[in-house]
Amino acid sequence: MPRPAPKPPRALADLANVGPATLRDFHALGIRTVAQLAKQDPFRLYDRLCLRTGKRHDPCVIDVFMATIAQSQGAAPQPWWKFTARRKRMLAAEARLS
Repeated sequence: MPRPAPKPPRALADLANVGPATLRDFHALGIRTVAQLAKQDPFRLYDRLCLRTGKRHDPCVIDVFMATIAQSQGAAPQPWWKFTARRKRMLAAEARLS
């Protein structure tokens, strides 16, 4: 019998990969709920965060956003570093299109 898909956590703090710094980032971006997070694009979130804070953040923040968004959409929790290769591929593809 197949196992049911995991349900997304109810609170942002319950997501894997979310600690105090990521919670501050979400709040700075106006994201207060898992449902709000599920509708986001990780690259746009990163750009907004950099604009809002006036500094360029480590690109690994995108990986954290990718991991938390995926989990908020019902995927099983995964460590943020599992998204690094995908982020790099996506940014490289975008650069080739520019």
